[in-house]
Amino acid sequence: MSARRRLGRRLIQLYAGLALYGASSALLVEAGLGLEPWNVLHQGLAELTGLTIGVVSIIVGAAVLLLWIPLRQRPGLGTVSNVFVVGLAMDGTLALLPEAHSLAVRIPLLLGGLVLNGVATGLYIAARFGPGPRDGLMTGLHRRTGRSIRLIRTAIEVAVVVTGFVLGGTVGVGTLLYALSIGPLAQFFLRVFAAPSASERSTVVATAPPERAILRP
Repeated sequence: MSARRRLGRRLIQLYAGLALYGASSALLVEAGLGLEPWNVLHQGLAELTGLTIGVVSIIVGAAVLLLWIPLRQRPGLGTVSNVFVVGLAMDGTLALLPEAHSLAVRIPLLLGGLVLNGVATGLYIAARFGPGPRDGLMTGLHRRTGRSIRLIRTAIEVAVVVTGFVLGGTVGVGTLLYALSIGPLAQFFLRVFAAPSASERSTVVATAPPERAILRP
């Protein structure tokens, strides 16, 4: 495959992954059974401010990106794109989804959102255009403090979940299922969407943002 075609493939993966990530988050919002940690915070802030959850996601992403400056993190195309595309895709999907009231609809929305989130994570990480702002915050703090990735990630996510819950964000069985399932799902789809050779696949795994690769995203 030529360099131009490889770049084209990576760009498609990046933007498809980010758009699907926003769509998957919208499915979890509509299910109303618990959100991913950061979206608990986004939803809580949306309740407080009257803004849409997608707009709040963009504002928080931009604010987190500013924290990269003292951490000496360098954003990539994927980093900047993450800030805008995920939030816009989330709001766009929410505008199209009908309201779900019964568990017979909400449970499939939750499960579909979890699987789609894993697909989206594998797509955009394998594109290798840089981590999202929240992932970069975690890895930057890891490098500056020397604390483990797992400890940093846990501390950040507990803080955003608690803050979001206090502000009115939804915490529930979906939050727990997300924490338990997203790691295996992300790893599986990362292998699916990685470049064909074994060596290139190893490079993708090694350079993937730890929050999304070992992890869970």
